[in-house]
Amino acid sequence: MAGRQGQGGGAGEKGGGLDFPRPLTTVDIVIFTIRQEALHVLLVRRGHAEGEPFPDAFALPGGFVDVARDADLAACARRKLVEKTGVVSPYLEQLGSWGSATRDPRGWSATHAYFALIPASAAEAALAADARWFALDATGVKPKLAFDHAEILQAAVQRLRSKVEYTSLPAFLMPEEFTLPELQRTYEIVLDRALEKSAFRTRMLSADLIEPIAKMRKGPNRPAQLYRLKAAAAPVYFARTFNAPE
Repeated sequence: MAGRQGQGGGAGEKGGGLDFPRPLTTVDIVIFTIRQEALHVLLVRRGHAEGEPFPDAFALPGGFVDVARDADLAACARRKLVEKTGVVSPYLEQLGSWGSATRDPRGWSATHAYFALIPASAAEAALAADARWFALDATGVKPKLAFDHAEILQAAVQRLRSKVEYTSLPAFLMPEEFTLPELQRTYEIVLDRALEKSAFRTRMLSADLIEPIAKMRKGPNRPAQLYRLKAAAAPVYFARTFNAPE
């Protein structure tokens, strides 16, 4: 996949007493952030060494499971996330699995996809040299992606937008300090539609998610109260979607 790290026992190999070929096993991550008033996804440019599938094409960050370092699939996803962004995501969720004999020209392969959210303030912190942010257009990006990554990306965007309707996920895209209008704008960017200000404010303040801090954001209008996520905040699930009346 996007990474090129070896795996113990590739397709067609035998080992550890197993008497059947093992498929290539990888993890890929759809990493979202908000930049320039738009939802962005992180892509990496693949290498062009001899035998490398989809040379120089863009792909989701990821790579082979390292049986010596990765205790489970989530550990592999977290490792790849840090390698490509230099940050630990405040939110990481398993998206699903894709596998077939044709998705990778090197052999039968299965990938386990995750999606992650990182704040814009950390989005430029320490990107790998081959990594670049792309704005989402509907549920995709302009570059043609390697493997079946366009399908995985589309599934991740749909999952994110559907969950935002009834959860607090966009809060994990926020910097350490933010105002309620900034949080609402992040929701609107992800959902790609406007939300009613009063209802949004009521919902956010009644959830056990954010807390005010002793600072105000100064601007051309009156100062705005700053908030932050509560320590170890978990996603909040609302009783009604944002489509439903309050």
